[in-house]
Amino acid sequence: MDELREDCGIFGIWNNADAARLTYLGLYALQHRGQESAGIAISDGTKLYSYKQMGYVNDVFNEHVLSILHGKNAIGHVRYSTYGASELRNAQPFAVEYKNGSLAIAHNGNIVNYEAIRSRLEAEGSIFQSTMDTEVIVHLTAKAEGETIHDRLASALNELKGAYSIVLLTERELIAARDPYGFRPLVIGELNGSLVFASETCALDLIGAHYIRDVLAGEMIVVSGDSMRSYMFSNKTPRASQCVFEHIYFARPDSIIFGKSVYSIRTALGRILGMESGVEADMVVPVPDSGVPAAIGFSQQTGIPFQMALIRNHYVGRTFIQPHQTIRDFNVKVKLNPIAEIISGKRIIIIDDSIVRGTTSKTLVKMIRDAGAKEVHMRISSPPIDYSCYYGIDTPTRAELISSSHTVKEIEQFIGADSLRYMSIEGLRKVVGEDADNFCYACFTGDYPEPFELTKRDHQLILFDEGSLHG
Repeated sequence: MDELREDCGIFGIWNNADAARLTYLGLYALQHRGQESAGIAISDGTKLYSYKQMGYVNDVFNEHVLSILHGKNAIGHVRYSTYGASELRNAQPFAVEYKNGSLAIAHNGNIVNYEAIRSRLEAEGSIFQSTMDTEVIVHLTAKAEGETIHDRLASALNELKGAYSIVLLTERELIAARDPYGFRPLVIGELNGSLVFASETCALDLIGAHYIRDVLAGEMIVVSGDSMRSYMFSNKTPRASQCVFEHIYFARPDSIIFGKSVYSIRTALGRILGMESGVEADMVVPVPDSGVPAAIGFSQQTGIPFQMALIRNHYVGRTFIQPHQTIRDFNVKVKLNPIAEIISGKRIIIIDDSIVRGTTSKTLVKMIRDAGAKEVHMRISSPPIDYSCYYGIDTPTRAELISSSHTVKEIEQFIGADSLRYMSIEGLRKVVGEDADNFCYACFTGDYPEPFELTKRDHQLILFDEGSLHG
C-alpha cells in the first residue's frame, strides 16, 4: 500500500518485579505502530525514571539500560509522528515534574483542537518543551482543580477533541483512559496478578498475559496498590466511532481489536471482495504483508489459486542508502520483488488493502507486467480513501488522495491495471457485523464524528495532468 501509517503504540504494567523487561517486550510486539522512537518510564513507588531514544525498540534498549530501570510499575511508547517533528524532544513517554509530584504519559491518537489549546496555554504563561499534541494533556492536568490526579486528568481530557488512548504513570498510580468516541484501541490484560494495558492483544500474547477486556470509550481506569477503580470520566455521550482502519490495515492480524479477530475480519473482507468484484484469472497474489489475509479470503471465495508471488524485504529500516546512479522506482523495488517464473504468462489478481496517492500501486503494476504477467487486475479490500483522517492516522491532505479527485476508471488508467475494483462501503459494514454503526468511516465518507474546522489546504483537490493519468 501507499505508506499510510498509524502514529503510536502504548503499553503499561502494574506491580511486576520485571516491569522494565516486560514493557520492552510489549513495545517490541507493538513496533508496527511506530518506528521513529521508543521509550519507557518506570516507578519504584517513590520516584519516576525514564529512558527514550530515536530508533527501533531493539536499538533503543539493551541489557544495561533495562537493568537501571528499577521499579514494578511502568509505561512505554513507540512513536510515529503525526503532530510534532520526528526528534527526541517529541519522543514519549513524556515525563515532567510539577507542583503535585511527577508524571509520565504515553498517548496514541490525535488531538484535533491541540493548536487552539496550546495557544491559550502559552498566552497564560505555559512553557512547552515539545511540539507534539500530547504535551497539552500534561499542562491541562497540572493546571486543573481537583483533589486527585485522576480528577485533574479527567478535567483535562474533557477539554480535548479528537482521539486519545493514554497510559499515565505517577509515583504511586497508573491510569489508563480512552476518548469518549473510542477511536483508538486499548486493552486490559492480566499476568500473574499484574495488570497490563496495551494498544493490541498481540503485546499481551508475547508476555504471556491473558486478555480481560477493552478499556471502554470514555472510561478511566486508576490502578494503585492492590486496587483497580473504573470511572466514566467524559461529559460527552457521542456515538462510538472505532477506527475501522485498525481492522483493514494497522493492527497486527494476530490481535483482537474492538473485540474482533483482525485476521478473521481481513479474510472476510477478501471473501466479500471476491463476491463483489471477481474476475477470470490464474492466480491471486497479495501485497505482503497486509494484503495476505484478504487475498486468502478472495482465493477461498473465487477458487482462484493463491500464490506468494511478491516477496517482501523485511529488513528495510526507516532509512537506507540509495545508489548514486538512480534506479527507477527504487523505493518500491527495495521492499517488494516479483517472482517472474510464477508470474510470467499468467493473469494476475493483486490484492492490497488501500490506495492512497496511487504512485506505489502504479509502480507495482509495472513491476508485475515487467515480470511477464499477461494481465494485471487490482482489487482493494477497502473503499476509496476520499478524505483525510484527523484522529491518529498519518493520512496525506485531501489534495494528495488520488480518489478524492478521480474516478475509479481514471485511477485504473493511472496505475496501468487491466481492471481496478474497491470494496464497497456496504460490503465493509457487512464484514464488521452487527456493531457496524460503532465504527468511524470518515476517511471514506467525510462524515467526521468529532466536528472541527478544516484548513483551506485540506479542501484542495490535487489535479493530475492528462499525461500522468495515462501513465
